[in-house]
Amino acid sequence: MNKKIVQTAGRDQLGSFAPSFAHLNDDVLFGEVWNEQALSTKTKCIITVVSLMASGITDSSLKYHLENAKKNGVTKEEIAAIITHATMYTGWPKGWAVFRLAKEVWTEDTKPLSEKDKFQNEIMFPIGEKNPYGEFFVGQSYLAPVSTDQVPIFNVTFEPGCRNNWHIHHAKQGGGQMLICIGGRGYYKEWGKDAVEMLPGTVINIPPEVKHWHGAAKDSWFAHLAIEIAGEETSNEWLEAVDNAEYEALE
Repeated sequence: MNKKIVQTAGRDQLGSFAPSFAHLNDDVLFGEVWNEQALSTKTKCIITVVSLMASGITDSSLKYHLENAKKNGVTKEEIAAIITHATMYTGWPKGWAVFRLAKEVWTEDTKPLSEKDKFQNEIMFPIGEKNPYGEFFVGQSYLAPVSTDQVPIFNVTFEPGCRNNWHIHHAKQGGGQMLICIGGRGYYKEWGKDAVEMLPGTVINIPPEVKHWHGAAKDSWFAHLAIEIAGEETSNEWLEAVDNAEYEALE
């Protein structure tokens, strides 16, 4: 899920002179097209850079979009490969011109993004800090509160291969939990049933008193919102770790 993009440059610079253009720039181009969810923001940044390069536009607007690409996770190695590839189709002079701007944006002292930072650029909610319940997880997880009023909601992020132990949400009445995947790929599994693959948008409803676990795929970061369902006398019982052979058998 992409972070919502809000743009005001049109109204700031042309609001009184060209209000229709300002509306198209801020509300349509950036308000609708850049917020369309079929493509990640990083992919849109790459497409925009290549499109401007192909058009021969190498002014401040291209530098802005190069900076935006960097902000959304495009690394120095990636932008070098992107420009080189595009040069084969757009022409050598354009490649040189874009590289001059790219070197200003990706300076030599720029630290490469960590895998955690790259994943943070892919999801809307914060990853947060190391999970204080880490003793009940295999691998590294992170926890960030999204809402602590009315309905408790937390973002739980798993590094590749991380999963929590089997556990049960107890409740005398009501209770249970809802999971909504917001990034990466992972699994939810109830005792005695096949694992369910979780992708962005997957919703899992977990009734109380059901033994289950959830976590990342072996090769992917994974994040889900955990929504606590109100109930009476609720508690969480942590059980044994997931069998390694059972987890490794998941595709």
